[in-house]
Amino acid sequence: MAKSERFLIFIPCYRCEKQIPRTVAQLVGAASLDCEVLVLDNRSPDGTLEAAIKAADSLKSVPVIVARNDENYGLGGSHKAAFDYAIKQGFDYLIVLHGDDQGNIADLLPMIEAGKHRDVDSLLGARFMAGARLQGYSAFRTFGNRVFNLLFSAVAGQRLYDLGAGLNLYKVESLKKFTWRFFGNDLTFNYYMILASAAWNWKLRFFPISWREDDQLSNVRLFRQAKRTLGLLMNFAIARKSFLSSNHSGRESGDYPFSIVHSNRRESSSDDATLR
Repeated sequence: MAKSERFLIFIPCYRCEKQIPRTVAQLVGAASLDCEVLVLDNRSPDGTLEAAIKAADSLKSVPVIVARNDENYGLGGSHKAAFDYAIKQGFDYLIVLHGDDQGNIADLLPMIEAGKHRDVDSLLGARFMAGARLQGYSAFRTFGNRVFNLLFSAVAGQRLYDLGAGLNLYKVESLKKFTWRFFGNDLTFNYYMILASAAWNWKLRFFPISWREDDQLSNVRLFRQAKRTLGLLMNFAIARKSFLSSNHSGRESGDYPFSIVHSNRRESSSDDATLR
């Protein structure tokens, strides 16, 4: 691995008080990377923020910043905040690892060690391709995801093995070149990104991951989400250019500021600093 490569490991979290300590503990395996971790809490009403701070202090091998969105931006808005941070801080790659401990960064690290990230715009974790391992995921939801994967693949013009598993890597240079700021801010953000990636002619590489559901809290209402997803896909298929240029975020501003509340590196701590 090239020594000049810097990675931002972005962990979005909302109501992950039980899971965030386990997610942060995974990062022991990432100590070989030149990396920084950004745990970004989306105004959780439980003890997620406090649990993240405690977990960060127990991780000695990797620098961790714990931050909180200035408003509830949704999962998509948290992604945009992290994209901005990665660009402004000069990182080469951004890794997304959801804070609910369903995915495991150990599935991505061998891809990085083998240099598989260098010749693509994005590495995307996939729950529904050969070699993936699912635990506690219902057959009904598996079937539904496979159907949507095929529908999105047909519209995108390329094989898509997962629409958003919560373990992805983006090349920051690629993020600089395109407009993602006004994509949806909710759980549909990954759908916007993967359709846009096809329109941008990004080179994507999927890799199988392990995925489990046990004590996680789901924010998805399946049938309502399915209806919205189909509508989104149809709009993209009918008018791709206007779809990508429209504001789907519900916000006039494209800014997503957050405040750093803790760092496990005392010398670099900037508690309560607001980043815009």
